[in-house]
Amino acid sequence: MPLDLNDLRVRFANKNYLLTAHASNRAAERRIVSMEIEAAILNGEIIEDYPNDKYGPSCLIMGESASGRILHVQVSYQPAAKVITVYEPSPDEWELDLKTRRTG
Repeated sequence: MPLDLNDLRVRFANKNYLLTAHASNRAAERRIVSMEIEAAILNGEIIEDYPNDKYGPSCLIMGESASGRILHVQVSYQPAAKVITVYEPSPDEWELDLKTRRTG
């Protein structure tokens, strides 16, 4: 089934998603709360799509929390919405737009 960002947004708005143990640990380490993750999904955009990811189709979404914090959230979207990881993008790894990976 293809990626449907609107479907993901509805799932997150309804709190119909899970955090993997990895995502939960990373969020706690980085002091990222679920409301920030939800906001990033609700106003975010897909910057990378991984339809053939080994753990199932997933994508990387860049969005902003209510406080203005820019987050990257990797989410599996089939069959259930699961947050795989979440972090603030580093300028060392991402271009100034925070959407494009640095090369080299």
